[in-house]
Amino acid sequence: MPRRLTTTLSATLLAGALVLTGCGEEKASTSSSTLTGITVAGAEQKEPTVTVKAPLSVTKTESKVLSEGDGAAIGKDDLVSLQAVLVNGKDGKTVTSTWKQGTVGLDLGAADLFASFKSQIPGKKVGSRIVIASTAADAYGDTGNQQLGIAKDDPVVFVLDLVGSAQALATAEGTAVAPKKDLPTVTVEKGKPATITVPKGVNAPTKTVVQPLIEGKGAAVKKGQSVRVAYTGALYRNGEVFDSSASRPEQPFFDFTIGAGSVIKGWDNGLVGQKVGSRVLLIVPPADGYGSAGSGEKIKGTDTLVFSVDILAAY
Repeated sequence: MPRRLTTTLSATLLAGALVLTGCGEEKASTSSSTLTGITVAGAEQKEPTVTVKAPLSVTKTESKVLSEGDGAAIGKDDLVSLQAVLVNGKDGKTVTSTWKQGTVGLDLGAADLFASFKSQIPGKKVGSRIVIASTAADAYGDTGNQQLGIAKDDPVVFVLDLVGSAQALATAEGTAVAPKKDLPTVTVEKGKPATITVPKGVNAPTKTVVQPLIEGKGAAVKKGQSVRVAYTGALYRNGEVFDSSASRPEQPFFDFTIGAGSVIKGWDNGLVGQKVGSRVLLIVPPADGYGSAGSGEKIKGTDTLVFSVDILAAY
């Protein structure tokens, strides 16, 4: 994969496996509220202070909107970017927060996402700050989370700022773009890795090439957003495919935070500014790829890489 760090869009995102980047600008207004012994205070788009009257008794997962945003209502299968503070309801201790690093992305349609998120986030508007009082069963389930000091019977309080949402495309959609001469060609067949044909007798470029093949009609990708892509990667020297999201039919896409160093430099820089719905050809020399060390058995330290990337969502 084109990644340097591992990201997982599931409950583990809020269990310490965080790959994050900053987002949002400060507002002057403040908000505070109480929900069953929970007090939340602090300026919007700043880390809130959460006080819990412990031990908190939560017999049913519930939520409250502390300040309502003016964005679209979030759907039950949307991709959502958010900021989060987690508090153990048993002892009132804050166990983790994303605010020092930045937003995280969640897939509300993922089977392993917290049940409390699946039930409480849909219908809320983007830009809102909400508090969720979750039963243990709807958060970390029967096992708890030892790393965070949450036992299997401990309720959990989530204070979430809902930064953005999107519905993912199934494939690139837009207007075909004629590529420049002497670049690799790409053929995409549904459900299969893209076929990337490298031109014979043409030396690999020494700088990263970014060539849209389809220009999407969505918004331009911004640094710091969570992005969903489908991709195929091949070696420039022989056209051999070394990785493709299509090879994993159970999850034929890849989610990451762009500009956070979680993927190779050629991706972090090359996809910013491209529109959602686009198919982008990236030709990445070693300096913007895996460097002189290469990666795995197939990618040598001298290898230039070719990627076909479909931008399916940015949020």
